[in-house]
Amino acid sequence: MRARWLSIPLLCLAPLAASWAADCPELLQGSLPKLGGKEQIDLCQRFAGKPLVVVNTASYCGFAPQFEGLEAVYKANKEQGLEILGVPSNDFKQEDKDSEKTAKVCYANYGVTFTMTQAQHVRGSDATPLFVKLAEQSSAPKWNFYKYVVDRQGKVIGNFSSLTKPDDPEFKAAIAKAIASKP
Repeated sequence: MRARWLSIPLLCLAPLAASWAADCPELLQGSLPKLGGKEQIDLCQRFAGKPLVVVNTASYCGFAPQFEGLEAVYKANKEQGLEILGVPSNDFKQEDKDSEKTAKVCYANYGVTFTMTQAQHVRGSDATPLFVKLAEQSSAPKWNFYKYVVDRQGKVIGNFSSLTKPDDPEFKAAIAKAIASKP
């Protein structure tokens, strides 16, 4: 008898769980391991309904100083809901295999406070699902510090090459458009 009473409230929650999953854009379904920790970042829980910049990074890349510009963009726009997700990758042979060294570059050397993951594949058949979806909506990263601007519905509204600096007017305009988008 007792087990039956417990199952009734759980059955009532089932439609809500399906609704939550339906509200999550396909782009954000899944999780990635957080840099410098053991926890997983649930992409849906963390980023759904928010404007987002996703950037593949590499500690030993000549574009690594863009961390400072990305951090400035984050600080200037986080009150409006902007999130940045940095995804280190060794796909272009410029990231350390030791995630502690990657964390030091990001957090200590460049003062990054936005969300960073452990190293992931961002191109080809081994690409993490997030980057597969980003590529389907735009293109795969051509090099490190390739930037994607995603609106509140999980749609890529702009992708920018490594040569595009975080203070570029077109990049900033795409971010403004993502911030203004409806959830």
